[in-house]
Amino acid sequence: MKEIYLDYNATTPLRAEVRSALIEDFPIYGNASSMHAAGREAKNRVEEARNRVGELLGVPAKTVIFTSGGSESNNTVFSTMRRLASDSRGAPLSQGRRGLITTTIEHPCVLNSAKYLESLGYQVNFIPVDKDGKLVTAELKKVLNEETLFVSVMMANNEIGTVQDIKEIAGMVKAAGAWMHTDAVQAVGKIPLDAADLGVDYLTMSAHKIYGPKGTGALYVREHAPAYPLIHGGHQEDGMRAGTYNNIGILGLGKAAELAKRDLEHYGREMGALRKRLKDALETAVPNIKINGHPEDVLPNTLNVSFPGAEGEAILLSLDLAGIEVSTGSACASGSLEPSHVLLAIGAGPELAHGSIRFSLGLGISEADIDYVAAAVPPIIKRLRSMSTLV
Repeated sequence: MKEIYLDYNATTPLRAEVRSALIEDFPIYGNASSMHAAGREAKNRVEEARNRVGELLGVPAKTVIFTSGGSESNNTVFSTMRRLASDSRGAPLSQGRRGLITTTIEHPCVLNSAKYLESLGYQVNFIPVDKDGKLVTAELKKVLNEETLFVSVMMANNEIGTVQDIKEIAGMVKAAGAWMHTDAVQAVGKIPLDAADLGVDYLTMSAHKIYGPKGTGALYVREHAPAYPLIHGGHQEDGMRAGTYNNIGILGLGKAAELAKRDLEHYGREMGALRKRLKDALETAVPNIKINGHPEDVLPNTLNVSFPGAEGEAILLSLDLAGIEVSTGSACASGSLEPSHVLLAIGAGPELAHGSIRFSLGLGISEADIDYVAAAVPPIIKRLRSMSTLV
């Protein structure tokens, strides 16, 4: 049976070049904080990787902090903002900049960080999005004021692929005197991105979304922007992230970043063409479906489709039996019976939210694979709808 993996937004396999680089790098065992020869070798290679990540993000290497991934990077920013907005006892300031703003479609690590601060008494506003998943700037303007400390808006949504106008949003935020953060985990390596040009103060990325190893990520902190460590201990990362350097993970991220920058234009064209091929085929062969996300400002590899009258988990399991691996939403929400918070936020409603499938494409997927998927989906939907009481 053919096996086709279409869940690249959840994680990506290691690229062959990254795997080879990791094997070659295994002998680099030294502690990058040590001053002897083995330590210096490891340190030099870590700094090479930092340069490659900086080049991918369009920022100086010295502004890149290595972390364990997107969740840690995002939490580091929220922890920093909490410190800025609290008194010596950790309680919210009674006056001054203490307000936090984010959107209703963020990744759970951002949403839950914001909700945690809200539970402690901090002022938090969750901005709605429109039917395509775009932030409603008029709503942002309503709550953006002299009390706003920072704004966090994801650059590209992991479920529906909608890409936000981060440069415009950052301009509004900076004009208000607040700090700007974007979770760019799903955007890095998929669409052109220059963190310096965007005007953000903080940007998050993760290795395993760009064909690198799991457990490694990076946080861009603009020069002179405030930053405090989430993990305390040693002097690593200029005191911003304690712990022995993950040599292999960091070197793998560096190689993945180098390849992502080199292949970005080709990746966009190839994934965009495959996404369109699948979208057109499904719209032709399956009646009454809804494409979720912005029609133009969308990741080239992400297609989220609602199939009214068919339950998402049943579709997923049926496709899995056919050798096709997809998702019903974010991998971080797998196992939850609740409908996607992203689809609810764009007004899809519980039925459409429960009946949605995310096809996220990646390197190695061919036109023949897409045609196989396009042929497998219609009979599955027809069978499930015939057993449903919703149609």
